[in-house]
Amino acid sequence: MFADLSPLTAASAHWLTRAYPASGGALADALCEAQARQAATVAARLRYPTATDAALVGMAGPGGSGRLDWVSGADAGVSLDDHAWRTWVDEVVVSWAACLLGDPELAAAAVAALAEDEPGPGTPPGFRRLVAPDDRDLGAAALLRHPDLLAPVAGLHRARLLDRLGHGRALVA
Repeated sequence: MFADLSPLTAASAHWLTRAYPASGGALADALCEAQARQAATVAARLRYPTATDAALVGMAGPGGSGRLDWVSGADAGVSLDDHAWRTWVDEVVVSWAACLLGDPELAAAAVAALAEDEPGPGTPPGFRRLVAPDDRDLGAAALLRHPDLLAPVAGLHRARLLDRLGHGRALVA
C-alpha cells in the first residue's frame, strides 16, 4: 500500500518550479528546487498527516495539474510528453506550498505545526530554505516567492490552510 508522499511532493514541487522558474543558472535552479521541495513537503504532510491519508491519495490519485495550469496560464505550453508527471500534482498541496512560499510568517507557523506531529519517513529535519531563506535563496526564487505572482494559485485553497493551522481568519490578507 502507498504510504509515501514523495511522488506527489516531487511532482508538485516540479510544477512550482516550471510555473515560477529560477533565474541565474544551475545553482539558482537547485536553490529554487530546494525551496519548492521544502514547501511542497510541508504542504503535503499537513494535507495528508497520517499513513492512511497518504495511502488513500496514492490509491485515488492526487487529481493532476489541470486547474493549476489553467489558473496560472501554464496550460498553453503543456504537451502530451508532460502529461505523466502532471497526474501526480496535487492542487491543494501546490496551493498551500504557494501560500508558504509567499508568506514567511505562515511558513513558520506551518513548519511549527508540522513539528508538533510526529515526523514521518522522509521528512527533512529542517526547513531553513523555506522559513529563513538567505539572499541567494531569495534571488534564485524571485518568481517562486513573489506574492503577487503566486496569488492566483495560493488563493485557491488558502482558507483551508489557515483552518488547518488553526488561524481561521487571523492571517487572511
